[in-house]
Amino acid sequence: MQLYEAVSPLDFRYYGGDETFMKRLLPYVSEAGYVTCQAKVEAALVRTLAKYGVCTAEIADEVEQAVEHVTAEEVYEEQRRIRHNIRSLVNVIRNKISPEARPYVHLFATSADILDTATAIRFKTLIADVIVPDMIALEKQLIALAREHADTPQIGRTHGQHAEPITFGYALSLYVSRLGTRIKKVHEAGQNLRGQFSGAVGAFNGLALIHDNPEKMEADFLELLNLKPSDTHTSTQCVEPEFISDLAYQITAAYTILANFADDMRHLYRTEIAEVGRKYNPQLVGSSTMPHKVNPEAYENIKSLWKAFVPRMQTVFLDSILEHQRDLTNSASSRFLTELVTAFDYAIYRLRKALNEMDVKSENMMHNLEMSAEDTIAEPIYLLMAYYGFPDAYDHTRKLIAQVHQTGKSLSTLLWEDETFQPFLDKLTEPQREALRSPTNYIGASVQRTHATCDEWEKRIDNLMDGFIHQK
Repeated sequence: MQLYEAVSPLDFRYYGGDETFMKRLLPYVSEAGYVTCQAKVEAALVRTLAKYGVCTAEIADEVEQAVEHVTAEEVYEEQRRIRHNIRSLVNVIRNKISPEARPYVHLFATSADILDTATAIRFKTLIADVIVPDMIALEKQLIALAREHADTPQIGRTHGQHAEPITFGYALSLYVSRLGTRIKKVHEAGQNLRGQFSGAVGAFNGLALIHDNPEKMEADFLELLNLKPSDTHTSTQCVEPEFISDLAYQITAAYTILANFADDMRHLYRTEIAEVGRKYNPQLVGSSTMPHKVNPEAYENIKSLWKAFVPRMQTVFLDSILEHQRDLTNSASSRFLTELVTAFDYAIYRLRKALNEMDVKSENMMHNLEMSAEDTIAEPIYLLMAYYGFPDAYDHTRKLIAQVHQTGKSLSTLLWEDETFQPFLDKLTEPQREALRSPTNYIGASVQRTHATCDEWEKRIDNLMDGFIHQK
């Protein structure tokens, strides 16, 4: 099938539409990659049987060599014939080995042992090799940008309106913290994925016939695959679903942070705000009819895809319900989980490119801040007057604001003319007076907290990366 004959836009436009991006994910999210994981699990199973004397090490060697040559194409061709995916895999492997080795392929296992264990391998390596490193790369970009603009004044906004001054770096540092927390959570959820080798109803019925400690056989099998079993083995035929749903939730939560950031940046693009933009590129077209337009399409794309994929979390929870020991009502729906992770990584990819192209318009930030300069001093007036003992500081400040509308005078003029406030104004320190004279002096701890946040997350990321090296 040609690329543009695909049904999903993820394939022909996003994931499949960018060869550089696709190549990084292909070994993990493709069906060929999944079949490779399943074959690897079957080989580990035979190796475990050899360890316990069920078959010889030479047979395990033979199976390991055979699975290296298994392809998704031949497995699916066999599935078209017999209508069973795992038995098709088993048949393909058996056709590549000697008659002496054939009895031991898939012996004592059930389909879910292979599928769930392969799923754990697939997502654990995807998270470790691609997703977390990409999240870390984005985090480092945000840290660098936050540090660069730690003292760039910007008006803070609440309810879509001008509130009090902050800095652009401080606004970015919020996302440094939120994303940083999710990096750790996504990593932990990926590392915590589990596998299984317990048979048709999960009670080791088959293995218990040949060994008095089947749980030890399972643990040894999973150790070959760098996995662990459930903490206490009381499962159905399938691995307990919460391990994979925990991962899906953490991915969805991290994706939501990216969508929130993209939404914030999109609004800062607005003509009447114009605090961020994109570095000029004469080749890019923003409108089919308006030559002057430069659209925030990367941020819009991130939020739009998020809307398509965040509801997938509901499907993950629905897939957590299985009737008795097993049913197939999650067989089709669970296959789409790779799309959630793929779309999330694509959002990281797009956002990193957008940050590289970002034009921070500090002059416009200052202009917007100065638009509300008189309004923003209302809060420090009230706070300082209350601090120095004025009994009704909030209500009296509101009276001054009413006089602004009645007289046309500025709030700062009315403040210093106000005889009621005067005894308390005399108590102000010079820094407090400066905060009332200029909104750029009323940014609180924005600069310090920006650098402190960046320092903290740089340290945490370094520790996390050191942990990766130790695990390898």
